Amino acid sequence: MLAKRIIPCLDVRAGKVTKGVQFLANADVGDPVAMARYYYEQGAGEIVFYDITASNERRGIMLDVVSAVAREIFIPFSVGGGLRTLEDMRAVLLAGAEKVSIDSGAVRNPNLIAEGARAFGSQCIVLSMQVRRRATDADFPSGCEVVIDGGRAPSGRDAIRWAQEGVRLGAGELCINSIDRDGTKLGYDLEVTRSISEAVTVPVIASGGAGEPQHLVDAFTAGAADAAIVASIVHYGEHPIPELKRYLQGHGVEVRDAAAERSPL
Repeated sequence: MLAKRIIPCLDVRAGKVTKGVQFLANADVGDPVAMARYYYEQGAGEIVFYDITASNERRGIMLDVVSAVAREIFIPFSVGGGLRTLEDMRAVLLAGAEKVSIDSGAVRNPNLIAEGARAFGSQCIVLSMQVRRRATDADFPSGCEVVIDGGRAPSGRDAIRWAQEGVRLGAGELCINSIDRDGTKLGYDLEVTRSISEAVTVPVIASGGAGEPQHLVDAFTAGAADAAIVASIVHYGEHPIPELKRYLQGHGVEVRDAAAERSPL
């Protein structure tokens, strides 16, 4: 088993990290720069930053916050939210991110994936997918639809078909966020995560629903994920990252050791 990654997620709204349930009833939980530094020092394998209202508000991402976070951490850093053009992606990478996470912009303009992969390399392009369960039919054989604009608008795209198209266009990684599980602490949607993981040839990140350490074990085994995003369970101090890593290792899951990456030299 390849080493797995624990990825704290900083959903940022109006300059503050926020957390809700199924993309609703969000409450502020802290400063993104301070929290990024804390998770880096705790041994996170990677950090992801989402400007969660940028797409819906049709505005650019908060580059000043991206730059401030990048100055504080020395591990892989992925940034998403409101990225609609190649210039948007370039600005985020120049601000200090190592990867860009594209979502609504890619659904509206799939060629954005190919443009980004050509310009920056597939390893920089993460296709983030917000998925919601629905009835299975000829148009949605996976039983999941991709939704955009922070979970506000259906896209008409089947989750597995969109995942495969995204990889064909050049995405180097997929992040699968289950809106049905988001913030519920009921565990990841293992069926959706595994079905997409088995349908593509790039790493898949599980997102949405982590509530206890066993949920991460399940994501990496039954869900066949390569990485798992955590939010509520670390934001509120319920299960700090060192505890999660020990639990995973105790259950036979190798976790990426970020110690070698924790120096700017």
